[in-house]
Amino acid sequence: MATAVETRVRDPRDYVKPEVWDREIQLLIRDHPFDEVMAERLFGAAVSYLITAIETWGQGLELCCGRLVDTAVHVSILDTRNYREWCAEHFDGRFLEHIPEIAFKYDGSVERTARVIADHGFAVDWKLWERDYAKCGPCRPGANCH
Repeated sequence: MATAVETRVRDPRDYVKPEVWDREIQLLIRDHPFDEVMAERLFGAAVSYLITAIETWGQGLELCCGRLVDTAVHVSILDTRNYREWCAEHFDGRFLEHIPEIAFKYDGSVERTARVIADHGFAVDWKLWERDYAKCGPCRPGANCH
């Protein structure tokens, strides 16, 4: 008789201190036209992306989030003290540098990235990702950066 294996979905909140999570949500609401619900969705997607990108470091996957999720990634990275402390706590100080290219690439990397995030155990808010499938941020090909 086969035994069912329970698969636990990773929760991005498990990786961010509650006070930092709340701060990032407030920064998103302050600086962008998002309500709290949308800010929560976006920040969860951003954290899932950052974790997956750092965990797959050096694999040459060229992960890239779309422009909508990228909004929350930037809020996180630009809050440098919290971002640095978060990276130190979870990734031994390794972090994604922000090195944007000038030209955007339209190569399916947004969809591919969402699938890699799902494969790494995170629930993916597909509507946030599908919106930008045909677009892409200017991520540096072949680099471990955002």
